[in-house]
Amino acid sequence: MFYMQTENILPEIEECSSFEGVFDALENGKADSAIMAIENTVSGGLLPNFELLRKYGIKIKGEIFLRIEQNLMALPGQKIEDIREVRSHYMAINQTRPFFKQYPWIRLVESEDTAKSAADIADCRLEGVGAIASSLAAELYGLEILSAGIETYKQNFTRFLVLDDSIVVPEEKIDKVSICFTLPHTAGSLAHILTILSFYGMNLTRIQSLPIPGREWQYFFYVDIKFNDYERYMQALSAVRPLMEDLNVLGEYVAAI
Repeated sequence: MFYMQTENILPEIEECSSFEGVFDALENGKADSAIMAIENTVSGGLLPNFELLRKYGIKIKGEIFLRIEQNLMALPGQKIEDIREVRSHYMAINQTRPFFKQYPWIRLVESEDTAKSAADIADCRLEGVGAIASSLAAELYGLEILSAGIETYKQNFTRFLVLDDSIVVPEEKIDKVSICFTLPHTAGSLAHILTILSFYGMNLTRIQSLPIPGREWQYFFYVDIKFNDYERYMQALSAVRPLMEDLNVLGEYVAAI
């Protein structure tokens, strides 16, 4: 989803059918800001979203961690024994698979969004079909929760990125950066970068590699770094920049945790 901001009125929330649609809306001026999921403590990263950050060049201005609770819901008056199909986003399905082992007749079907799965059931009055979504979705669409808190791991958090060009983060408060880069296809190139960052006291909280289209066995590296001293961070970046190719600072912001 993205937020349409207008002076003196409450922000409007408009649904996007895809994550790329969020970036298109920001780039075309249809939206002022957005909040986008990037990784989950159980299911890992949403890999296509890393590529969207690099492709569109819209800067990260913050991050939010939300506790995720998944619920099985359906039209009122039904029981779990009546459900033959359950729809949800693939990450929500991954977070709840063990729950459904006790109901082998239920088919799990991936959809584009958790809330939209609930909305489709309500709009089309689909009996025998359930959704995995939040309690808020059940309330909004008039569905009944058949089983609450069905996620396997209760310490289940999703990290969201804040994308809003109107936000100015004071330099003295910045303590986290997300960068993307490529490296020469030579032995030890990544190890060299990591050694330098360690020397400058940089704390790597995430590193993710994704293939570079058209360049076999070469990769983009997406790295999140936390630090206590902005000047020291700038020194570290200056030290590694000559060793990198296509360095892209995706955003400098305040760490949520």
